[in-house]
Amino acid sequence: MIEALRIQEAGETAITPIAATPPAATPAPAQESPSLDLSALDWAAVEAAIRRAAADEIMPRFRQLAAEDIVEKSGPHDLVTVADRLAEEHLTASLTALLPGSRVVGEEAVHADPSVLDALHGDAPVWIVDPVDGTRQFVHGDPGFCTLVALAHRGEVLASWTYAPALGLMAIARRGAGARLNGVPLQAGSPSSGAVLDVATSHYDFTDDEQKRVLATLETGGIAPRPCGSAGLEYLHIARGEIDATAFSWENAWDHAAGLLLVHEAGGASGTVAGQPFRIEGGNALPFTAARDAETARRILGLLAAAN
Repeated sequence: MIEALRIQEAGETAITPIAATPPAATPAPAQESPSLDLSALDWAAVEAAIRRAAADEIMPRFRQLAAEDIVEKSGPHDLVTVADRLAEEHLTASLTALLPGSRVVGEEAVHADPSVLDALHGDAPVWIVDPVDGTRQFVHGDPGFCTLVALAHRGEVLASWTYAPALGLMAIARRGAGARLNGVPLQAGSPSSGAVLDVATSHYDFTDDEQKRVLATLETGGIAPRPCGSAGLEYLHIARGEIDATAFSWENAWDHAAGLLLVHEAGGASGTVAGQPFRIEGGNALPFTAARDAETARRILGLLAAAN
């Protein structure tokens, strides 16, 4: 049993015993790396580039895919489509043009060449891209998919975009500047006292027996776990106060970087069972959680840690 859990809340880190009263989540301080000048970055153009990639490459293929447009990667549940590939190529070209010298770590590029991940450890700013998060939903004609983009530098996520084109949702977060959904500020809030917690967990189709065993500790009174859909949209649900937490057992940066910043900037919290903040570069002890507030994150982590 871990004696203390470190909760990363609203951009800050604190070490707190499990039994202690958790501090309230507070807005993240403005902490852009002093060596990275983003004053010339056209933020509106970034949003426009994401919308354009979806309009050009994703939405024309939604519910229009042919069998040859869909390929299995690691197995029948791990799919990629022509829309994923073309949207990532589109975003790679447009985003690097907007920020000269930047690199892109995209899901499909990493699948083709794992060394692309090395950019997360470098000094150049990095765009982290998941062109279609929720490919399985996309393939089955379900609108619950999104495009995820995060801008990071030296391991710190500075901005993120979560765009669900079929749902008409664009959520944007900037470190220290809050989070907005379609221009309206987001506040995750806290669960009502005594309420059953709605927790999205790693889908059983993507977990091994040990991960299932650990996640099963959430099947207890006061918690209602369910398999997640699109990870990006689950983070948005937390930031909107629609669900209370996640418990995820995989760490791909493109699935989590955008959503974690979105939750933090909406006043939420996150942490791993090892007592460390989640690192986008990888090497995290898993599972980890993101939640509407620090108390909820601590409760989820306490149950997950008890399985170790």
